[in-house]
Amino acid sequence: MNAPETLPTLPLSRQAERTLAEQLAAHYAERIRQRLLLAGARLPSVRECARRHGLSPSTVVAAYDRLLAAGLVEARRQRGFFVREAQPQAPAGTRAGGDGPRLPLPISATTLIRGMFQPPGALPMPGLGTLPADWLDLPLLAAALHKVSRGAAFADCSLRYGEPAGDARLRQALSHKLAEFGVTTAPQQIITTVGATQALDVVTRTLLRAGDAVLVDEPGWAVEYARLAALGMRVLPVPRGEDGPSLSVMQQLIEAHGPRLYVTVSVLHNPTGASLSLHRAHQLLRLAEQHDLHVVEDDTYAHLAPAHLPRLAALDGLQRSFYISSFSKILTPNWRVGYLAAPPAWVDRLVDTKLLSTLTSPTLTERALAHCLEQGLLRRHVERVMQRLDMARARTVEAAERHGFAFATPPRGLFGWVDTGCDTERLAEALLDQGWLIAPGALFHALPRPTTLMRINFATTQDPAFWHALRRTGSHISRR
Repeated sequence: MNAPETLPTLPLSRQAERTLAEQLAAHYAERIRQRLLLAGARLPSVRECARRHGLSPSTVVAAYDRLLAAGLVEARRQRGFFVREAQPQAPAGTRAGGDGPRLPLPISATTLIRGMFQPPGALPMPGLGTLPADWLDLPLLAAALHKVSRGAAFADCSLRYGEPAGDARLRQALSHKLAEFGVTTAPQQIITTVGATQALDVVTRTLLRAGDAVLVDEPGWAVEYARLAALGMRVLPVPRGEDGPSLSVMQQLIEAHGPRLYVTVSVLHNPTGASLSLHRAHQLLRLAEQHDLHVVEDDTYAHLAPAHLPRLAALDGLQRSFYISSFSKILTPNWRVGYLAAPPAWVDRLVDTKLLSTLTSPTLTERALAHCLEQGLLRRHVERVMQRLDMARARTVEAAERHGFAFATPPRGLFGWVDTGCDTERLAEALLDQGWLIAPGALFHALPRPTTLMRINFATTQDPAFWHALRRTGSHISRR
């Protein structure tokens, strides 16, 4: 009989100048500093840590004592060691069975965001929400910037603030672009922003006040939950299915709490990859009209989806819907060009909110993006990316299924919703030690709870080594 497979240990060296205890303490100190372990997170038990890293319990105790002395952790009698420097937190949910307050996740929304700033050459990050840098077209970007910054145009883009609503040339190009999705809107209804996140923030701050209730998809994106909670909003999760939100639950929440806003990803939903059906979209808009509910449609992944898929803003004609998108996911994340299209009556108030937060947005990159749209450069780049993503998705699905993993929803778009068969919070913590950053399913619930699901990025999970590590680590966790 073969011996049980063990997990890879940390790169600890018995020949190093520092002792094993010092090396282990430094490892956890760095994870705390990088906020890969948040305040309140529990460290592995002494016995589990010793087993995981092939150390003696006394070595682990010595390492934890160093963390205690440094003020990074605290010991709680008969419970273990916990990360110190507790920060104010939004009210948390409880685990199934009601066994007390839930501890923070070892992987948080901000952890995933920080993961986007990995240095070149780092391992692919299966949990991230962006395309790999080498999929993007740097010469295209350089040529567009050169085109719009020649001669007097450079001074025009650089020496004074841009237009409050955004560069007029870009808003005109965006008006034509939105028509491809069936969204008819004048350039005067479009406002550019510093990425889609600012667009969401501008709409929320304009329409709502602290204490207001907001409907959100569940599962949904953890950053949106965290953003709304930070603004003091009451987040009301609506179960999201294959063809859209549960309208019966939405009706109950509307009647009980009177929310004024519903934030949703209608096309290539994050994390499931599902898209809103036409029938469900019509039902949703009727419900919104009956209860004077505004709808924010986050179409961040628009360029990775077929143009014919239903958009709420197209069906609604931007009467009570707000359409939001950006180019961070398809062209370049660093230009931070996003935009929103709004009902005419709200435009001036939305511009005022933008002015209070960032004054204006950078004209140079907005005009370069307008050039990419006008000349068809973006369209051709999207076609190349889509071909590459289709191939990556096929390879990833084949690798996942070969290692025994199933997809909870049909694989589409950039993300896959994978069932690992074990608690993905524990899986995430164990895989961090091996250099893999995953997105556990608990992150995608407004009140995090244990789940065997996780979100993957098809572009960064083609390596069979990742799926082998996932299977090996999951099997190890399941045996415990």
